[in-house]
Amino acid sequence: MDLYYSFIDSPLDRLNLQIAMLNEPRRISLFQVKASSSEDSSPPVDAGEIFSDLKEKWDAVENKSTVILYGGGAVVAVWLSSIVVGAINSVPLLPKIMELVGLGYTGWFVYRYLLFKQSRKELATDIESLKKKIAGTE
Repeated sequence: MDLYYSFIDSPLDRLNLQIAMLNEPRRISLFQVKASSSEDSSPPVDAGEIFSDLKEKWDAVENKSTVILYGGGAVVAVWLSSIVVGAINSVPLLPKIMELVGLGYTGWFVYRYLLFKQSRKELATDIESLKKKIAGTE
């Protein structure tokens, strides 16, 4: 207790500080987290195994230059989009307009695809066909 009050000179200052600390609202945590470890929960991750899997996949790639080009293009696209979003955010009225556009699109999407059972089925089939196109099975 002396560590907390070592900077206070008089007993009256110490009493005032204690009263002020009692008047402060206390925050109660609603979530309690407990970390534990058990042998049967999950096996440990082996970094060597991960690197060997990545090396096998990289060796299986035929067109390495194309993969590097696409990866570099993705990094540049993320960087440019960050610059564009920063520029849009600096214009005074534009962020609020963009929020309204986003809310409008969200409302339209919910009405079009999520509100009715038939449209939910249509959305599910569209997603499945897109997955097949990406995976190359279609």
